[in-house]
Amino acid sequence: MPRRSEWWRAAGWAALAILLLAQVVCLYLLSVSGPPLFVGADKVGHVLIFGLPAALAALLGRRWIVALLVLHAAVSEPLQGALTTTRVADPWDFVADLVGIVLGVVVAMAVRRRAA
Repeated sequence: MPRRSEWWRAAGWAALAILLLAQVVCLYLLSVSGPPLFVGADKVGHVLIFGLPAALAALLGRRWIVALLVLHAAVSEPLQGALTTTRVADPWDFVADLVGIVLGVVVAMAVRRRAA
């Protein structure tokens, strides 16, 4: 029977896969119309869709995934502008992506420190 830590690790990997899939759907497939829920909602969305997977990757001890998230943040805006008809490349979205990644890693580090 698997130990509890093994179960949590497997659940973490499954959650990370779901978050990364949601990231791709939100960035490239989701079409949002109408006014935003609040001013800056788009930027908050970018912080979350990059920050949550970064935090989980950091908790799982996978820095290379965090590095891939940084790379994806850098290429996602030009790709959105080139591959979609409903999105435009916005450099401030890239900044929001990076803020999300940094916040995610900082939160993960704090959680790991507190758990130790």
